Amino acid sequence: MKTMTKSEKRPVAPAQENPQQSVQRRYVSPRVNITEAKEGYLLEAEMPGVNREGLEISLEGNELTLVGRRAPEPQNLELLYRESNNADYRRVFVLDPTIDAGRIDARMENGVLHLHLPKAEQLKPRKITVS
Repeated sequence: MKTMTKSEKRPVAPAQENPQQSVQRRYVSPRVNITEAKEGYLLEAEMPGVNREGLEISLEGNELTLVGRRAPEPQNLELLYRESNNADYRRVFVLDPTIDAGRIDARMENGVLHLHLPKAEQLKPRKITVS
């Protein structure tokens, strides 16, 4: 499976303080692990701070796009020090044609997205018996 990564800034909803300006949202690529089994692939993407509601997964042609938006930080707190990256996540994958796109399923657990990408039935290895 090929992977293509896009890191970008693009305008989102207008800022509340000044509706004339648009907010620039930063995206970083989530770290991923991809494993292959006989029945398909498992893609695990680390997106700390993202919950189910902030997750958007889309498939256009053979491009699978993952977007994870962090929950907004409380406005009544003053940030004193930050080591974590305060960006949202975005990554695009070019799927192998052997993947059965109609059977892709996803679950989010503890900030990790688990995507099961099953192989098409006709492409799975099988044994042929000789009569």
